[in-house]
Amino acid sequence: MLEYYPQIKLVHVAAVIASGSLLLLRGLSVRVGRRGWALAAPVRYLSYTIDTTLLTAALMLVGILPLASFSNGWLLTKLLLLPVYVCLGWLALRRNGLPGAGTVFLAAAMLVYALMLAIARTHDPLGGLSAWLGAA
Repeated sequence: MLEYYPQIKLVHVAAVIASGSLLLLRGLSVRVGRRGWALAAPVRYLSYTIDTTLLTAALMLVGILPLASFSNGWLLTKLLLLPVYVCLGWLALRRNGLPGAGTVFLAAAMLVYALMLAIARTHDPLGGLSAWLGAA
C-alpha cells in the first residue's frame, strides 16, 4: 500500500483545499445575505462528499505511515482540532441571535483551519508557532 502514498496524499491535500475553500465561500455568502445558495442541498452534499473524502484519505495515510512518524503529537493535535473546525464552521453557517456571531465563528473556523495546515506542514503540534515562540 505504501506505493500509493503519493496519490493518496494528493487526494488528501486536494480535499483539504476544497474543504477550506468551500467553507470560506459558503460562510462569506451567508454573511452577505446569500443564504439560499450557501445552504442549498447540492452544496451541502458537496461539502459532505469533500469532507468524507478528506477523512478517508487521512485514515488511509495513517494506516500507511509508520507509527514513529507520529511520535511528537502533531497528528493527535490535528485530530483534536478537526471537530473544533467542524463545529465552528457549522456555527458560522447557521442563524444565531447575536449580531456578528456568525462572522466571529467563521473567522475562528478559518484560524483553526490555518493552524491545522501549519501543523501538517511542519509536523509540529504548535505548527509555525514553535519557531515564533522560540521553542524550535
